[in-house]
Amino acid sequence: MNEKNYAAMTEHELREEIAFLKEKARKAEQLGILNEFAVYERKALMAAAYLVDLDTIVPGEMYRIDGSDNEFFQVDYLKGRFAWGHRLGGDKYQEALPVSILSPVKAGK
Repeated sequence: MNEKNYAAMTEHELREEIAFLKEKARKAEQLGILNEFAVYERKALMAAAYLVDLDTIVPGEMYRIDGSDNEFFQVDYLKGRFAWGHRLGGDKYQEALPVSILSPVKAGK
């Protein structure tokens, strides 16, 4: 396993790390170790967040949450590799999501 910080990795290293983590997650899922599966999945999401161009995440805009049907997230601000904001239709409490799970709602982007 790579001991390097995600921020210090090249794009190629990040892609290798994501593949490694997804493989570990797949094996953990097959073995029924769900807590380990969840940890590797989250680590892969965080590594993927370092591949996202932060200029593509615009505060005030609406984004679709990957992996969730019809769930949308309005970004208030960015801090590190997290977008802070709230889900639409929810209790309007503020939460942070990794930028890697947000995709633009607008078709042209």
